[in-house]
Amino acid sequence: MLSIKRRTVGDLVWDVVIYIILTFLALIMVIPFIYVIVASFARESLIQITSMDLFWKIFQPMAGHPNGFTLAAYKEVFDMSGMGMQVLRSLGISIGVTLIGTLINLFCSTTMAYGLSRSSLIGKKLLMNVVLFTMVFSGGMIPTFIVVKSLGLYDTYAALILPGAISAYNMIIIRNFFMDLPAGLEEAASIDGCTDIGIFAKIALPLSLPMLATFGLFYAVGHWNNYFGALLYLDDSSKYPFQLVLRNIVNQSAADIDNLDDLPPSDTLKMAVIVIGTVPILIVYPFLQKHFAAGVMTGAIKG
Repeated sequence: MLSIKRRTVGDLVWDVVIYIILTFLALIMVIPFIYVIVASFARESLIQITSMDLFWKIFQPMAGHPNGFTLAAYKEVFDMSGMGMQVLRSLGISIGVTLIGTLINLFCSTTMAYGLSRSSLIGKKLLMNVVLFTMVFSGGMIPTFIVVKSLGLYDTYAALILPGAISAYNMIIIRNFFMDLPAGLEEAASIDGCTDIGIFAKIALPLSLPMLATFGLFYAVGHWNNYFGALLYLDDSSKYPFQLVLRNIVNQSAADIDNLDDLPPSDTLKMAVIVIGTVPILIVYPFLQKHFAAGVMTGAIKG
């Protein structure tokens, strides 16, 4: 029979210390975001007070209370100067770029990673050195802009997707995962007449769903939060994605708002912008959490 190790008082004390530390770290990360959400509903007279006072005063539903809960900032984002339609259009653009870009990222990363994981690939070492070289040295912003423009991608959505179609770091981790797959599965599939593409599609990919969910989330967050690429490569304002439109709204509201009693302050508007830009990813994450937890350490051990 297996003997059960009894926990000593020292073990219990150590567990308590660990829980306290983890709880403290969790609060450090969660409280600022809660403050951003609460502040996005605040008026100007409350936005500058301390955090704990804001938590208390923002939700006071007292009749006739001059300060408290308000949706003015969110109404301003979607209704300010007729920009509501532009915001909705930019939301659709960002969703489309995120979905298509993530699919392209996963396709390019997994196919290249699977090829580099095969020992029979000719020139495998040279190709890996080329990939590693790109992690250390890059052309920079101006050469990349020149390449994008010379290829005819300027002012197109492809400029937001194709320059970053593959992340060298992510590709290497995915390659390590494919290298860890049992060789017997590939040999059995080959004996049954399965081609290399068939092995990749029917064996490697189904076994790598946690890995695909993990890196798919990484790529999606990157596309969703990317506004600098749109700022560089898009000239037509009707093509602006969500993040760039919200950035322009914040800049415009900060310059135009004079009467802070009638309109939401720029700080509150910024908080609302942060919430709107973060909520879609927060909605997606719970559906990927199971796979994300299983795949976050994928390929991180074997080199």
